[in-house]
Amino acid sequence: MTAGALTPAVADSGTDPRPANSAEIRRPVAPPPASGPGAGVRSIVDGDGIETARSARPIAPGVALTSYDRLESDKWLRVDALSVDLGKGTEADYLHSGKVAERRTVSELAAAHDPGKGRRTVAALNADFFDINETGAPQGAGIKDGQLVQSPAPGAHRAVGIGPEDAGRVLEVYFEGTLTVPQGEHALAAYNAANVPAGGIGAYTDAWGTADRALTVDKATPVAEALVEDGKVVSVSDRVGSGPIAAGATVLVGREAGAEVLKGLRAGDAVSIAYRPRTEGEVPRTAVGGRELLVVDGVAQNHEGQGNNTAAPRTAVGFSADGRRMHILTVDGRQADSGGVTLTELGVMMKQAGAHNALNLDGGGSSTLIAREPGSDALQVENSPSDGSERTVPNGLALTAPDGTGRLEGYWVETRTPALAAPTADPVRGGHPERVFPGLSRVLTAAGHDETYGPAAGRPHWRAERADIGRVSDDGLFTARRSGTTEVRASSGSAHGSTELTVVDDLARIEPTTRRVGLADASATGTFGLVGYDVHGTSAPIEPRDVRLDYDRAQFEIRDDGRGAFTVTPLSAKGAGQIKATVQGEETLLVVSIGLDEQPVAAFDDAANWTFSHARAAGKAEPTPDGQTGTGLKVTYDFSLSTATRAAYLTPPQRIAVPGSPQSFKLWIKGDGKGAWPSLHLKDGAGSDLVLRGPYVTWTGWQQVTFTVPQSTPMPLSVFRFYLAEATAAKQYTGEVVIDELTAQVPPSVEVPEQPTVADELIDSAAETEGRDWQFAVMSDAQFVAREPGSPIVQQARRTLREIKAARPDFLVINGDLVDEGAPADLAFARTILTEELGDTVPWYYVPGNHEVMGGKIDNFTAEFGPAQRVFDHEGTRFVTLDTSSLSLRGGGFAQIKALRAALDQAAEDPSVSSVTVIQHVPPRDPTPQKGSQLGDRKEAALLEQWLGDFRRTSGKGAAFIGSHVGVFHAAHVDSVPYLINGNSGKNPAGPADKGGFTGWSLVGVDRVTRGEQAEARQRPWQGGPDWISVQTRAHADSLALTAPQTLAPGQSGDVEATVTQGTRQVPVAFPVSADWTGSPNVHIGDPDDARRRHVAAYDPDTGELTALRPGSVTLAVTVNGLTQRAEVLIASAADLRVAAADGA
Repeated sequence: MTAGALTPAVADSGTDPRPANSAEIRRPVAPPPASGPGAGVRSIVDGDGIETARSARPIAPGVALTSYDRLESDKWLRVDALSVDLGKGTEADYLHSGKVAERRTVSELAAAHDPGKGRRTVAALNADFFDINETGAPQGAGIKDGQLVQSPAPGAHRAVGIGPEDAGRVLEVYFEGTLTVPQGEHALAAYNAANVPAGGIGAYTDAWGTADRALTVDKATPVAEALVEDGKVVSVSDRVGSGPIAAGATVLVGREAGAEVLKGLRAGDAVSIAYRPRTEGEVPRTAVGGRELLVVDGVAQNHEGQGNNTAAPRTAVGFSADGRRMHILTVDGRQADSGGVTLTELGVMMKQAGAHNALNLDGGGSSTLIAREPGSDALQVENSPSDGSERTVPNGLALTAPDGTGRLEGYWVETRTPALAAPTADPVRGGHPERVFPGLSRVLTAAGHDETYGPAAGRPHWRAERADIGRVSDDGLFTARRSGTTEVRASSGSAHGSTELTVVDDLARIEPTTRRVGLADASATGTFGLVGYDVHGTSAPIEPRDVRLDYDRAQFEIRDDGRGAFTVTPLSAKGAGQIKATVQGEETLLVVSIGLDEQPVAAFDDAANWTFSHARAAGKAEPTPDGQTGTGLKVTYDFSLSTATRAAYLTPPQRIAVPGSPQSFKLWIKGDGKGAWPSLHLKDGAGSDLVLRGPYVTWTGWQQVTFTVPQSTPMPLSVFRFYLAEATAAKQYTGEVVIDELTAQVPPSVEVPEQPTVADELIDSAAETEGRDWQFAVMSDAQFVAREPGSPIVQQARRTLREIKAARPDFLVINGDLVDEGAPADLAFARTILTEELGDTVPWYYVPGNHEVMGGKIDNFTAEFGPAQRVFDHEGTRFVTLDTSSLSLRGGGFAQIKALRAALDQAAEDPSVSSVTVIQHVPPRDPTPQKGSQLGDRKEAALLEQWLGDFRRTSGKGAAFIGSHVGVFHAAHVDSVPYLINGNSGKNPAGPADKGGFTGWSLVGVDRVTRGEQAEARQRPWQGGPDWISVQTRAHADSLALTAPQTLAPGQSGDVEATVTQGTRQVPVAFPVSADWTGSPNVHIGDPDDARRRHVAAYDPDTGELTALRPGSVTLAVTVNGLTQRAEVLIASAADLRVAAADGA
């Protein structure tokens, strides 16, 4: 058995300056632009991505909307596709405000659109490219009801046309026009167009709007303008005018030769114009301009090496070969959820959608698609415009459908809380309103619709198909009774609709979506929601109606927002208070603060006392009079001395205490434009490191930078140091930066409730773990380097390996960051240590972490240890190890994501496989307040959790995940799947000792899942089965202490505490430290209520309390990683104790 490898990291006691995750690595501030043009642009058109989500709904007869997400090898994609059967009564109208050069959002245009008598607007989209920087007018042709709206600019002849029959096509529209004046005929070159062609004459009417007509001649000389009314020239000017044009009037605009023609006109001259759109075949009823051909006669076009072929948001329209089916596609872009597509990729997508011919319309921030839901006339935005909101555009296409009879034909049934808006615990937005806890409720809505999916009145009768699962009131309130799944049906006569709800296990705890609602001032509002969990980590939003809120009603008001959450409105200009939320006896706390004060933290008048240090760099720090206000602190640095992560540190003479509980810090930085990463290194109230990252210093001159403090950070804070870092090996440079005026944005003082520790059942005792069928070991994050072979970190790593060897597991998984740097010498040294300590006794697998590529590439690792990803089976468990050395899944190659999907699918069908364990260095979630050591692509994290949860639920087989990287031990369940985070095996932990911040390793116990257990888990997934895995965390134990009361009277309880010593670190023996509690035969270990008559006392490890039941003496013992301590406790009444004391005297 061979090992996979991890990349080393530098072994030091300071905070690692390397970016903690890929989200932090992204250069911040603005949304990422589309990839730039050039030879590096490459379309990926193999169609080899993975569809991760899909939904569909009817819009009108023959019109359906399908929305789906895809993971491609280079990006995420979110796509909305409309399929329109033009033979079912749906028509496509030209959509605009009535003025060519007037821009409005698609929603505004659609709301004002007249669909015609007996018709409704059911969907709309943006259309033509337009003169965005000047007139705002479309660049292509526009045809409305067969009449020309505006002529195309030269070269902008491509368009999509619909009608006059029930068919559409991609075509070219040209403009032909004639101007007749007393001197003869001249070509009319434009009609209400964004630009008058060189040397030409354009005609403009009141339909043009108010855009400045001077912009249509591009500063040409000479120019002229003639006003024509009732076929006669009213006036001629040698300047082009602006402002509205009177109804019935025409303004002729000429440039160069065209201007000379107009200058020859005189008032009273007779003038006439004639024009028409010219195209092959019949003039369409509706046409909008577009640009690039995407599909031609069934062949997707290749745009490689051509302009505009960058990944961007897109809108496209195409048609089937007979033109009867219209295909509309929008692809989101320039955002984390969707990277956009190139034209080549868009062509492939349009062909796959069924287009025989297709045209690219305006994309980027213009790309917009709106549509209605069944039973509603309201149009909602379906895509995600890249500007963050709808861009104003000059035109679009409106889809209209015939009115229906208004007779009730069905119901569109939904939860009142939309999934995307639901309070959630998932890594990405979008909760699970389809889930409910027993005894709690879910508000449902039923929109009645007729045969065209238009609104129809009719009060429904509600019914749950399984009344034992839940009941529904007359107004659509579902109340869950017990766990299970049921269809909930709304009906009236033959009209019906339904949705499926799942009642999960009993509510075990609740959490708010935020622990602090910060309101900047009295005019601000805030929101929060509540999420519930069962004992298996399955989450669901809590309806506001099921929550009791206790708070100071004189300070703020809280209301149900109508979408499953709460809105907080302040009633005073400044203040703070707590909110206690209670659901079925489970409680949680959050705080509200009103107002912010800017508190000075460091003015740098003492800049001469700050000291410079570095990691793999050089430089100096010195005061400068060139501060933002007075003296500033200047750092000169050299980041050209290494390819590993470099940092330049600035440390104050002593830590700077920060008052209050700041929400953010602000610092003035005079940038040098080199791109170093500014980081504010704090110490939190628990003594842990908290590193806040700012935007990369890509600017020059002064700029104020904000560093946001994560919610739930333990207070108070202190400033430890400031530093600049560079993590990219190829970036080699020197620079100079000045900092000044560090301030804290502090809300009114209020204590943020500490998030309670959830002791997950995955962490178990040695007895339970070793009682499983077989065991394997996990270690990670030692982080040693070859140049220090005798360092304390190397000694800790060797100690860990010796303990693992003594435990005799079936094999060991080294889950990343065994080394601190990824040089060949470090990796060879890692092999030497593994060989010396384990020999042939314990087989091992090595999974790479981010430090295995520190200062190098994954090639060094694979050369020493073989593949960076593996799939192997052991005793019925399929193991899938993944490469997250780049801090992402895709960074390790798209092939490994596909391999994971294949491994899960094959394991579900393979009778020899009863469980799957996925192991990778970077976990999907970081349990610490900083959240800095998790998959930076939160959609990757959500996908991984979804796949594992679905595998368990549908197959009934076991699923588990093991990660590391965070620097603490932790365990949690998500959708009944256990997630272990293995802590550091060598380097100092990254969290407090009572929150998993200790060193050690993990022993994992595994059972084979029987066929019967699989069937039970499939049939009753809400029960969280199967029970097949447990973990014993093996904390390094230099010594162990046990403290217990010497005496107790019957009925009394006393605290028992055990502590592991690790050097100078004191680790409480409580979750996530595994311990075996035992005692003399007369001691019950567990809940005192379960004790028998023979038991003199009961010790509950969950509460840490020893309860005296009846007189006697007991021995209590605790064992942690092989060390055992005992305590003797005498249980007697006070009187007996006095007698015993007297007899002893």
